[in-house]
Amino acid sequence: MPTWIQQLLALLALPEYSLTTVFVVSFISATLVPLGSEPVVFGLIELDPTMFWPVVLVATLGNTLGGAVDWWMGYGAHRVADKYGKSPTHARALAWLEKLGPKACLLAWLPAVGDPLCAVAGWLKLPFWPCLFYMTIGKFARYTLMTGALIGLFKLW
Repeated sequence: MPTWIQQLLALLALPEYSLTTVFVVSFISATLVPLGSEPVVFGLIELDPTMFWPVVLVATLGNTLGGAVDWWMGYGAHRVADKYGKSPTHARALAWLEKLGPKACLLAWLPAVGDPLCAVAGWLKLPFWPCLFYMTIGKFARYTLMTGALIGLFKLW
């Protein structure tokens, strides 16, 4: 691996803070702030492969708690969203979410739409604990599969 890539991974993983950094970045990236946690997760695991499961679990916890914050923001923003919710596309999306219920939060791992989905789940007042449960499953699967695939992919080179 080229030196500059190793230096970049070391910088992204912030090894002096390790799991704390993974938690904070995963938490922030799950809120509506556009930030990805994958470089930090992958960087730390690349630096120390024995940390795979602790990193995946801490990233899942941070990302799930960030999703919970999104849910609460959506719950609190119910009245504001009512002002803008009259389009047919918006009505179809809400009907779809209401039909799926908390299981829709399995998709909380998706880029761009996953975090707002958690906020909409709160806005719709979907039950918090089932939503949190499904968010956790989706986010855990994402980190496990994504990181496992990246490690496997880069080992081939």
